[in-house]
Amino acid sequence: MDSQPIYLSREGLLKMEQELKRLKTKERPKIVAEIKRAMELGDLSENAEYHAAKETQTHIERKIAELEDKLSRVHPVDTDKIPSDKAYLFAKVMVKDLDRNIDLEYQLVPPDEIDIDEDKISIKSPVGAALLGKSVGDKMEIKIPAGILNYEIVKISRD
Repeated sequence: MDSQPIYLSREGLLKMEQELKRLKTKERPKIVAEIKRAMELGDLSENAEYHAAKETQTHIERKIAELEDKLSRVHPVDTDKIPSDKAYLFAKVMVKDLDRNIDLEYQLVPPDEIDIDEDKISIKSPVGAALLGKSVGDKMEIKIPAGILNYEIVKISRD
């Protein structure tokens, strides 16, 4: 497993802990019951239900191990102590797309807290990495798979 620290907001930590609890208390017992039921059908060598349930069990156990590993390396971040003059982790950054003349807002988050529907982008993504550490007024040219984005930072907040 990895030994790199993982930085999460309190919200991200809670979400990860809840997912681990759900997997252990709901999904794991459910799949064990399905395996038991499938075993009762007899010949396991040709029992598709049994093999599907075992595959699901492997996936669940792998996910549990992954979450436990991540939680062992979590460093919760107190977002109130991060300066708001630059685009750091958990900052909301409003940018102007200079080519399309529209404003966009992103929140810079660690990879484990990405949520496209809420405009939370990873600091490891091309856009997130380009914004990280920049200030209001900074302009940047960001290479993405679809081409080049020309952005200017308009506002940085932590609300």
